[in-house]
Amino acid sequence: MVVYVLLFNARTENEGIHTLNVDGQDVVLMFEHEDDATRFGLMLEAQDFPESTVEGMDQAEIEEFCESAGYSCRLVPQGSLAMPPEQNVEQTTWNPDDPDASLPVAPTADASDVSQAELDRLRQQFEKLL
Repeated sequence: MVVYVLLFNARTENEGIHTLNVDGQDVVLMFEHEDDATRFGLMLEAQDFPESTVEGMDQAEIEEFCESAGYSCRLVPQGSLAMPPEQNVEQTTWNPDDPDASLPVAPTADASDVSQAELDRLRQQFEKLL
């Protein structure tokens, strides 16, 4: 099955994949639908993240990558309107200008401080915009 992930500096030596930090665990989001991944990437850009590229990849390859890198992964069903957390980590493990960065991991967002009620409220606001 093809899933869609967000990459930074796609197809370069300094490529990074977007992760969320949930309870101390880095999680890669795998979107079932390309439009949902694109929407999520645009919301990240609105939070001053670098521009991302949506890439379609085999789900098994992403899961294997996550396992080898010590990450978790989560499938985002089509139409579920995934929202980036309001707060982002201060320090990232990826530098968009450094091709020799030690870990090619994109900026992470810290979702542990966002309550489910706040996520539901934001989801409703965005649904009204659609």
